[in-house]
Amino acid sequence: MTNSSDPVVSVRGLRKAYSGFTVVDDIDFEIAPGETFALLGPNGAGKSTTIEILAGYRDRTAGDVRVLGVDPQHATRGWKAQLGIVLQSTGEPGVMTVAEQLRHFARFYPRPRDVDETIAAVGLTDKAGARLAKLSGGQRRRVDVALGIIGNPRLLFLDEPTTGFDPEARHEFWELIRTLKRDGTSILLTTHYLDEAARLGDRAGVIAAGRMVDIGAIHELGGADARTPLVRWRDDRGQHEVRTREPGRTVADIVADLGSEPDDLEVVRPSLEDVYLGLLGTARDLEEVAA
Repeated sequence: MTNSSDPVVSVRGLRKAYSGFTVVDDIDFEIAPGETFALLGPNGAGKSTTIEILAGYRDRTAGDVRVLGVDPQHATRGWKAQLGIVLQSTGEPGVMTVAEQLRHFARFYPRPRDVDETIAAVGLTDKAGARLAKLSGGQRRRVDVALGIIGNPRLLFLDEPTTGFDPEARHEFWELIRTLKRDGTSILLTTHYLDEAARLGDRAGVIAAGRMVDIGAIHELGGADARTPLVRWRDDRGQHEVRTREPGRTVADIVADLGSEPDDLEVVRPSLEDVYLGLLGTARDLEEVAA
């Protein structure tokens, strides 16, 4: 039995290789109870493989992994009932209606969510009687999310959950995730939408080529230097830019030096996307040096 303060996920030295090719290489991280942890990285970085290992779908090559206090490679049916999983793609047949599919899956869990409430939560009430085969790609993705949460999981894996969602549906989904979080659900999220990670995540890890290149609170990724503002301006000597922790003072000095405000004067504060791309660029540079 796990203590309520123990990590719901603990990963140490996780490695996965296929025929000598390493997909996940010596990564470490933890997820605290009730935390939403975003795993960020480009396609092929190892995010989906990591989730599949944690969920017990795939065996690891090396490392120590504990999920809800259990090694996923030796998990029981009772352990699996505490997980919710939304993978990038599913092979569910399209002969059932949305409501029939949810009711069918709800029977597998000891304390499922209400089916009608779950359908409403993913915005498919008007499609409850429609067969899955008749739904659009985005609507099928909402069904995937509904199947992932129908069991009222303690830990929810979300692998690119809002792919195919329109902007309104994405915002509705975010509110659903916030509700699950308030109810104490721990969440591991992978997403290519950095605004999604920023809105939902408490912490994030950035993975590239199977390695964890940074981990921490969303607003601390990349460190202080990566978030240093940039002052840009143009004068008769050309285009200029300077990084500074005191952009207000720098702007005042520029104006005082030139005697007036120069053209195209702006202060650019690095976004999460800027920081993320910088981390990936650093990771690529290190790989090239190693090669």
